[in-house]
Amino acid sequence: MEEKKYWFVFCQDDLLTEEMGDGTWDVPFLEEPPIALKPWTTVHEITLPDGITVKTYSIDAPVTNHPLYKMTGLRSSYNILPHQQYLRAGKCAEILYWDKTTKFCGVCGGPMKMHTEISKRCTCCGKEVWPQLATAVICLIERGDEALLVRARNFRHNFYGLVAGFVETGETLEEAVAREALEETGIHLRDIHYFGSQPWPYPCGLMVGFTATYESGEIHLQRSELSRGGWFRYDALPQIPEKMSIARQLIDHWVETKRRG
Repeated sequence: MEEKKYWFVFCQDDLLTEEMGDGTWDVPFLEEPPIALKPWTTVHEITLPDGITVKTYSIDAPVTNHPLYKMTGLRSSYNILPHQQYLRAGKCAEILYWDKTTKFCGVCGGPMKMHTEISKRCTCCGKEVWPQLATAVICLIERGDEALLVRARNFRHNFYGLVAGFVETGETLEEAVAREALEETGIHLRDIHYFGSQPWPYPCGLMVGFTATYESGEIHLQRSELSRGGWFRYDALPQIPEKMSIARQLIDHWVETKRRG
């Protein structure tokens, strides 16, 4: 008999979650797949950084009207799953996205075949590929008792976040922070310091957080990216991101620091 494992089953961006009977939710922990496999289904077995081995695969249609299971958006699963399970789900989602988008070799066009848990090899030329991360920086910029908050045009909800953007080739993370701040808001920074990082599986990112101090310049928003922005006191903030994001961690840390004096 197979050993029990956690099964992370996705239909597009939705994760199969299981009601545990005590009001909590988790993912299925079984010997066999919780949803029947199709002949073409690829099951990925992944060893995670915490040493746990899990299995993940995609299904073609969402599970509905099931007594135990329901489909939950990956973002929304943050609110119902144990935090470690949410992180594991993110890793699985990234592997499935990578598998879906690397079916053919970028060098010769030949079919790609799984080589290890996290690598593929071209069946024609032997080219090997691994999951790629899109690295982005995000920064809380302070000016005395105020922080610069902005609303990106692609935000789905009416909240303000922080200046952020992708790292370009040939620049350091700190240079990316300074460039994004200047491009998006027209201001110059000083004292750029690392805060922390966060996996961001939407679909395959790494968010690297920084703090910085305003140096000079007037706010001129990059209208193609931002719809609103301005300076806000720590005790008079607008709606801010959910706690799942490193943006919220940066803001909460800054507010706590200000309140302590």
